[in-house]
Amino acid sequence: MDFRFSEEQDFFRSTVRDAVDRLIRPRAQEIDEVDEFPKELWKEFAALGYLGLRHPEEYGGMEADVMTSMIFYEELARGSCGFAMAVTMQILMGTYFIGRFGSDEIKARILGPAIKGEKIGTICFTEDQSGSDLAGTKTRAVAKDGGWVLNGRKMWITLGPICDFCTVLATTDPDQGMAGLSFFLVEKGTAGFSHGQVIKKLGSRGSVTGELIFDNVFVPEENLLGEGPGGGVKYTTEILNEVRVMTALNACAIANEAMLDARQYALQRIAFGKPIASRQLIRSKFADHWAWYEAARLYTYQAAWMIEQGLPCQHECMLAKMFATEMCQKAVDEASRIYGGNSFASEYAQQRFFRDARFLLFGGGCHEVLRNALGAAFLRKGSS
Repeated sequence: MDFRFSEEQDFFRSTVRDAVDRLIRPRAQEIDEVDEFPKELWKEFAALGYLGLRHPEEYGGMEADVMTSMIFYEELARGSCGFAMAVTMQILMGTYFIGRFGSDEIKARILGPAIKGEKIGTICFTEDQSGSDLAGTKTRAVAKDGGWVLNGRKMWITLGPICDFCTVLATTDPDQGMAGLSFFLVEKGTAGFSHGQVIKKLGSRGSVTGELIFDNVFVPEENLLGEGPGGGVKYTTEILNEVRVMTALNACAIANEAMLDARQYALQRIAFGKPIASRQLIRSKFADHWAWYEAARLYTYQAAWMIEQGLPCQHECMLAKMFATEMCQKAVDEASRIYGGNSFASEYAQQRFFRDARFLLFGGGCHEVLRNALGAAFLRKGSS
């Protein structure tokens, strides 16, 4: 087994890291405090071409593979969780189905401008009563006169309050549960499509989040993205696999940033005549983090490799998301303990790491639901 990244991937990581260090990290505190979408930073980042990471070159994309994309997501999260969530929404979820199933006309009208950062997209899964329970989706799509009419409300939509277009998960046949789900493209300005409440969040600030409302929204037949009605199920699994691995790498990045910051503090903070880094209890926190962080990161990249190889890996992606995110909760907690009372002060980044880490528990599936599914799968494995 060869766990090394290629020279090209290492070079790509270094270029992304440089961009993150120059453009994002100096603004991370401001993004968190202001809690507004950073338009200027978005334009600067779009100019580097990263918003087309996964898309064809003919539309201005980079056509990056899964592993290279995951390297990008990991480095991006080192800068600002909120900005990382906005960018990954645009790259991975907001434009995924358009790039894969959109007509040439749709791609020219939407995908090209999205890659340039001129249009902002999102995806709409969550509803007030259905988050991880996608089979409980209430938003309805009914066929009518060469198109579809959508009715429903979507909640917790990242970039929802500012989106120019969205991919909406709706049911075309409620009796079929998951088998009745489909994806539809809805654009800003369409009659009946509006923004609802804006949600003020504890963490991941700057990735503006809110409610989207669909009131008798008519879309043409070509806006059904996929292989006919009910064709969204297997693609939901595919996109969630990548979302979960991306979230796991975000967790790894935030956890390590928190502990690297705590390391610097521990080396400088003097207590009882010595740096607290010389104390055994403090050192043990770094030792434990190092072990759990490396384990989480290695397993997460294994899951990413499985996606790239086309191997069945739904459970592996769920495990990676769950394990890495729980590791992150432990890391930010221990880092704040190293800081002591200063971790409670807004001038230090530790309080931001602590808040941002909580967001990762819910995106891509809450851990209670993941554990239930994984436990059931383990019980089915028998003696293997």
